[in-house]
Amino acid sequence: MSLRIGMVLLTLLILAGYQEVKPRTCDGYDGWALVDKTGNIRKPSDYRDHYQALGTYTVLDPKGDQMHFTYASPNAAEYYRKNGKFADGTVLVKEVLGTDHAQMTTGDAHWASGTKVWFVMIKDEKRRYPDNPLWGDGWGWALFKSDAPDKQVATDYKKDCLGCHIPARTTDWVYVQGYPVLTAK
Repeated sequence: MSLRIGMVLLTLLILAGYQEVKPRTCDGYDGWALVDKTGNIRKPSDYRDHYQALGTYTVLDPKGDQMHFTYASPNAAEYYRKNGKFADGTVLVKEVLGTDHAQMTTGDAHWASGTKVWFVMIKDEKRRYPDNPLWGDGWGWALFKSDAPDKQVATDYKKDCLGCHIPARTTDWVYVQGYPVLTAK
């Protein structure tokens, strides 16, 4: 009997000290930390380590094939799945890379190589920067090139960014069909 009581007490002590291991959480909607008071956007330095990969597009182009990797700030995909839209402050980073290829045992293999540009978008439901030409249609828009990766070079989102996004107008200017995690259950 005392052995049973001892086992029960030991089990209770173990359970009392047990804490569920939880994944690291981040405030996923704090894209505003990347924006200065006039609306200039900075590219997040840690997006590959701390953002969620949404999906990859392969673009076949006679001038040089590309791979487009898109990342979203923490919790963005979960919010999108629940609400059907991106939360205010969500950051999307699209990294466009060139490709290399070779014949391998698996066949004609292609892989990403050499970043060409980065596009950064920050969801803005409150129209915070109406006088900044890089903000509009619900987003802040930015472009960074590989020869100056920390310098935002777009001057007007309507001229520099929006043209490529017109086919995605009905999905909040984002090509969501290429991002399977937005619909995963």
